[in-house]
Amino acid sequence: MELSILNLLFVLLAALIAGNISKRFGYPSIFGELAAGIILGPPILGLLKGSEALEVLAEIGVLLMMLYIGMEIDPKELFKASWAGMLAAIGGFITPFVAAYLLVVSLGYSPFAGLFVGIAAGVTSLATKSRILVDLNLLNTRIAHVMMAGALISDTLALIVFAAIIGVFEAGGLETSELAIVAGKAVLFFAVVFYIGLKVFPPLWRRLAKSGYTGRTFNATLILLIALLFAEFAHLAGLHAILGAFMAGLFLREGTVLEPKLSHQLTDLVHDVSIGFLAPIFFVTAGFHVSLDVFQSDLLFLLVAVTVVATVGKIIGTALFYIPSGYGWREGITVGAGMNGRGAVEIIIAQIGLELGIITPEIFSVLVFMAIFTTATVPIFLKWTTEWLDKRGELVRSSDERKGVLILGASPTARLLAKHLAKLGPVSLIDINQHNCEMAKEDGLHAVQGDALDEDILNEANAENMRTFLALTPNPEINVLAAGLARDVFAISDIKVILTNANSLLRNSAERQGFSPINAVWEDITRWDRWIKHGEVESVDYTIDKAQDIGTLFDELEDGPDALALVAERDNTPIPFPSEEMVEAGDQIVALKRTS
Repeated sequence: MELSILNLLFVLLAALIAGNISKRFGYPSIFGELAAGIILGPPILGLLKGSEALEVLAEIGVLLMMLYIGMEIDPKELFKASWAGMLAAIGGFITPFVAAYLLVVSLGYSPFAGLFVGIAAGVTSLATKSRILVDLNLLNTRIAHVMMAGALISDTLALIVFAAIIGVFEAGGLETSELAIVAGKAVLFFAVVFYIGLKVFPPLWRRLAKSGYTGRTFNATLILLIALLFAEFAHLAGLHAILGAFMAGLFLREGTVLEPKLSHQLTDLVHDVSIGFLAPIFFVTAGFHVSLDVFQSDLLFLLVAVTVVATVGKIIGTALFYIPSGYGWREGITVGAGMNGRGAVEIIIAQIGLELGIITPEIFSVLVFMAIFTTATVPIFLKWTTEWLDKRGELVRSSDERKGVLILGASPTARLLAKHLAKLGPVSLIDINQHNCEMAKEDGLHAVQGDALDEDILNEANAENMRTFLALTPNPEINVLAAGLARDVFAISDIKVILTNANSLLRNSAERQGFSPINAVWEDITRWDRWIKHGEVESVDYTIDKAQDIGTLFDELEDGPDALALVAERDNTPIPFPSEEMVEAGDQIVALKRTS
């Protein structure tokens, strides 16, 4: 087995160029990589050649990519996925799965081929969804949460069903005794990996950390060895190795055995090695196996599989199963349209089915085109359906359902503000200072001590249910970084930050990310903290008799710069930092006034 370096160079170069062109048009890079394999490979031009050595690199790339996908998925999210997400996942998987199976079998193909096509029709692309939701400004909507939860569940379900089919196929049939053996081996596999992941990994990494083995290189090598070990476990159990690599990733991520900083470093490393180097080899070489004869011999099958089974089955199935959620069939159609795109997992499953001889090159070609067509239509369908919901007033943003405020900083001023904001819903404070947290708890507030750049700390502060994030520390860099985490990970949309002494670059960064800067008066929060601590501050109320800017109001008062507006009470609802609002007649301004 000899590796042609020149051919490998051209394969990677083609993948790099085609992948980036695809991303420029708003589609996943795998589309460009597949297209490069089809156009430059044996199907059309024949400039790129396949080889046994390339297939080995491609297989390693798939294993590492499944490891990366596992490391990106939080198992806790699978278990606490919303009821609507569960319904969407089940409907969006079962309906196209069954329809595709019946279609393929009715056309004379084997039941195993039908099962493989069914799995490919049922999966959905998690990575593609994330990008499209961001581009369409839908990340903070309820349908986005349902789609992401549904994608996690459906892809995990697809991998389990896929592993079961592989086991039955290699067992040679569906006899009861053989089926029992396959099921027993699968159960044993999951029992072993769950035991190792939950009981062995955590103490192992603690012991390694105590012994000084905290370097990135050592840990990177170790997780690669574990991924290969789990892949071999899956192989011994009669399942496919990609399931083992995926399960390894679930247990080798932040919050399980790895510290946040090390986890991010290793996840980025696995991403770069797999997505950036080895996985593109797989997708380019997958394009080598596409048969363009399918447009002549199986054109009707292609059109039916793409338009009816894959697309209509996914959308209608999701909408029907979604009805019990109580959110309406129209939102179900929207979720189904968003989950319609397939991606890397489908291509991997199809390629494995082709290698095992379960599906023909014609069916493989159909599945490749189905992946490309369905994902290409997601931005269009999702845009149409969300605009439809929006016009009907049924597009619910997560911020509309959320209540409460998460405050970064538990200083004296922040605690006073928190008491007034409790009318908006639950209020949580985060501060690294233990004394501040203890004082907040004495005031009856929920406070969490820790680093706000740690997702676990934000989780403990109930960030996922908060509508507003207020960063009130005197450190502008921490404020902006924590605000970014609150937005990107917990989808908090209403974010305000103090930018005390921030340079122009940091202020521009906050503005680009859509963070509202809290007015300049609050940038002196450390001074107000000191005055409150020394008992030099009293609370005063101002009743507004005419609409005016709050800054102008204070300029007219004798308190002048020594007054700080906490909230404006309007219809018994507190509005924080009212200097950013035009107050109205009848508003009650709650402010702090320095007494000495």
